[in-house]
Amino acid sequence: MKALFSRHLLAAAIFTSALGLTACGSDNDSSDSYQNSRIYLSETTYSHNQGDYKITNANSIKVMSYNMPGVAGKDVKATAMVMTPKGEKPKDGWRVVVWAHGTVGVGDSCAPSNNEFTNNRFSAMADQLLAEGYMIVAPDYEGLGTPGIHPYLNLQSEAKSAIYAVNAVKEHYKTDIQGNWMSVGQSQGGHAVLGISQYAANDASYKGTVAGAPASSLGYIITQVAPTALQNLVNNGQPEVAIEAYAELLAYAAYTAVGIKAYQPDFDYQALFSERAAKVAVNAEGTTGENGICLTDLHNQFAADIRSYLSTNPNQTVLNYPGLDTTEFANNQTLQKFLANTQPATKKLNTPTLIIQGTLDMAVPFAVTQSLVEGQVKLGSTIDFQPVVGASHTQAIVEKRPELVAFIKKYMPAQ
Repeated sequence: MKALFSRHLLAAAIFTSALGLTACGSDNDSSDSYQNSRIYLSETTYSHNQGDYKITNANSIKVMSYNMPGVAGKDVKATAMVMTPKGEKPKDGWRVVVWAHGTVGVGDSCAPSNNEFTNNRFSAMADQLLAEGYMIVAPDYEGLGTPGIHPYLNLQSEAKSAIYAVNAVKEHYKTDIQGNWMSVGQSQGGHAVLGISQYAANDASYKGTVAGAPASSLGYIITQVAPTALQNLVNNGQPEVAIEAYAELLAYAAYTAVGIKAYQPDFDYQALFSERAAKVAVNAEGTTGENGICLTDLHNQFAADIRSYLSTNPNQTVLNYPGLDTTEFANNQTLQKFLANTQPATKKLNTPTLIIQGTLDMAVPFAVTQSLVEGQVKLGSTIDFQPVVGASHTQAIVEKRPELVAFIKKYMPAQ
């Protein structure tokens, strides 16, 4: 996702006070073998490889359709990009690296396979891995670009989107695939790959995880950290930064709440917002559940409405904007269960894990990820934690690309 300068300031203020967090428990079952027949459905050619961030080292880029178990308990269609490298294939077949993308929204138009590549975090990394001889598989996630609402930040859904994409690739490409695979993700994708590590625990072909700035503790941030941070911004004479901050948080809250409808269609997510803010939040879902607007646009709509409120209420501040109903947000049992179950890394991770985190991250606070790492170490996981001093949310994984590639080559040589 594109990060605005003011959003960076926002999270800096919000997250520097987020210390000493502990992970919530999860009742998700990780015992599935994730083996199924006829997972693969079809492939078409990816038609958006153009612009400043085009991939140059792929022999082909396809958009693969496949079946996966959806959050509503039924098989659903999902899509993923599949990139094959140039050059000679290893005698025993390609190894696979999964890329899990960050937040884009929940509408079909937001799916990465429906758009050009928009940043160097992915395209430069993918080109380097392709040059090393790895196949890249990049899932859109359940509900993005396919029927149904994307269950945003649903740990199990993200994990299965990747696991079944890999199974479909193995089914379709057969002996072209050696079988071993790893995953890399950033932000929402960092959250996703920690879920992959948990749900692929019984898959001997899964060799390791790279998580950049993994999202976590959203409920805690929205209800406890944000109000104080917003007040501090106002007190420090930064009302515009506070507006951008609140707009960003409301956008994430809207996607989180709408995503629950993927498995509980009658969930009244609008009740989590004031009557005014709900009129903006519904645009996350759209009119059909398929045409919700993407992150930048939703953020901008919330920011515009906050400014409109302040212009007609000149004696009020950002904190007076009627956004979330914090009492309902904190007490809604459906939402709180989701937030608990979606917390990543609550169980020991059985494969080597590299976690990259910028110390000046303005979207995922360093203290939150540091606490997550400390919890994993206590559980006995093998964690290579690499703080990037002075790096932002999107900068850290770019700066550590050499270490990222070296980590993959160490635990899963290309041949």
